[in-house]
Amino acid sequence: MSAFSSFFAFFARIFLAVLFVVSGWGKLTGFEGTVGYVASNGLPVPQLFAALTILVELGGGILLILGLFSRLAAFIMAGFTLLTIVVVHHFWTMADAEMQMNQLMAMKNLAIAGGLLMVTAFGPGAWAIGPGRD
Repeated sequence: MSAFSSFFAFFARIFLAVLFVVSGWGKLTGFEGTVGYVASNGLPVPQLFAALTILVELGGGILLILGLFSRLAAFIMAGFTLLTIVVVHHFWTMADAEMQMNQLMAMKNLAIAGGLLMVTAFGPGAWAIGPGRD
């Protein structure tokens, strides 16, 4: 990867990661609310799913920032992000304003997953501390 490409790969990786770190931190510091939200989406064992969500968001985000196991972290995060469309943002089952908001969130998640899959495919760039850097 050229220095030019590595520069943009680094910033793309950081921009994606910040979204997940901030979201994961909010879920961790507001764990009871996170558990309630998970339960409201009909998932069994909401404490477990809340903890797994925090692990993926916060842990995966930190790995992306560091450039450590970036391809694996990005792949898992992309799958998680796509899964949230089906589990949380299932706009095709909603109406009116709720449908519009969740369709927007689903489209946002598709774009985020696309960025994460680019990290999976092309690696974190030269400015990474882990394996798979270019």
